[in-house]
Amino acid sequence: MSTSSENAIWWHVYPLGFVGAETKGSFDGPIVHRLGQLNLWMDYAVELGVSGLALGPIFASSTHGYDTADHFRIDPRLGDDSDFDALIEAAHSRGLQVVLDGVFNHVGQMHPAFQEVLQAGPEAEHASWFQLTWPRGTAPGAEPDHACFEGHRHLVTLAHGTPAVVEYVATVMTHWLDRGADGWRLDAAYAVPAQFWAKVLPRVRSAHPDAYIFGELIHGDYTAFVRDTGVDAVTQYELWKAIWSSLNDRNLFELSHALERHNAFLDTFVPLTFVGNHDVTRIASLLADDRHLPHALAILFTCGGTPSVYYGDEQGFRGAKEDRVGGDDAVRPVFPPTPDDFEAGDAQVFDLHRQLIRLRRRHPWLHRARAEILHLTNEHLVFSVAQDAERLLLCLNLADEAVTLPVSAAGRIEAGGGDLMQAERQDAQIAIPAHGWAILST
Repeated sequence: MSTSSENAIWWHVYPLGFVGAETKGSFDGPIVHRLGQLNLWMDYAVELGVSGLALGPIFASSTHGYDTADHFRIDPRLGDDSDFDALIEAAHSRGLQVVLDGVFNHVGQMHPAFQEVLQAGPEAEHASWFQLTWPRGTAPGAEPDHACFEGHRHLVTLAHGTPAVVEYVATVMTHWLDRGADGWRLDAAYAVPAQFWAKVLPRVRSAHPDAYIFGELIHGDYTAFVRDTGVDAVTQYELWKAIWSSLNDRNLFELSHALERHNAFLDTFVPLTFVGNHDVTRIASLLADDRHLPHALAILFTCGGTPSVYYGDEQGFRGAKEDRVGGDDAVRPVFPPTPDDFEAGDAQVFDLHRQLIRLRRRHPWLHRARAEILHLTNEHLVFSVAQDAERLLLCLNLADEAVTLPVSAAGRIEAGGGDLMQAERQDAQIAIPAHGWAILST
């Protein structure tokens, strides 16, 4: 298992949106060198405090990047291999790691292997790569019926039981790690048989044992998936949902339940935690009360896990995901050419991110910290996060009135605000203002 994630905090960027690339393109179209725009934001990432970039798709495709046409070529809307090499150099020279987004459940219809199937018919060399049904009497040039991803015909599901597909994916992953990438996000990992990853990942790790590899998992048995596949982590959607939902409903019992499950996951692996990504409505738009954004961030950065910040969230960006064509565009926006060109950002939200990330980095043990609920009502919560002898307390108040909460042995307020009384004593208390929060050391 990788150790590179022990103290990692990721800045998650969707490159095609970030650089303002066309939403539709030709996978073999003219090369436009846009990927280098990200290099101008490396110092911004360092200032934010993250330790790595988690990139969305950068490989040749026809639309959003998740319809890969060539896993070995940078999308021409972004540039070419030289742009990739420059990005890796710019990141690594600042101590930033780079994780790539691998779409290996399916390919786009323009992928050469599928195009060969369309041209040559059932006898095509790569016909076994896909789950195909050929009408009786099919001639070359006809399109077979094929398994696809969640009803999207243009996303052609691979046949993961085929040894050649195992070899292909292992080769792709190793190729880009050889070129300097530090890890992979496995898109739609939940849709792929676990035994496929169990065959692929040992081949990849034989050459790159420290690569950080995590899978996209939404529902299901997180622990079993990690055990059966060999990934380092999965995306913690349960905690994401509990954070915004419990704040909106003023029902912190939901968060308490999620934290108990989160503790159990930490017994086996360290989840990838987040309050925003490229597939969901932004946290600033999800929350019913703007005053609770700091609460969401305080939970994210104190809980065990490997936190990820979705680009723009640190500036208070808003945007709703919609179930329609182009419905992701609002959460995959263009960024200015350089940080100096920011006009619409929220400096207070940025500063809060920096403060909480600095706190996280001062306490690296939080990576595997377990939460213990100490005080709980619908609108009030105190929990400790601890690892060995280390301990912090998080206090949340969602009510319209101030509240005094027990914070046994608390010595000082590390972030947030309130009035700490009887510091360092067993009967220590903190007065938290309405809709306030505080992180305390003991």
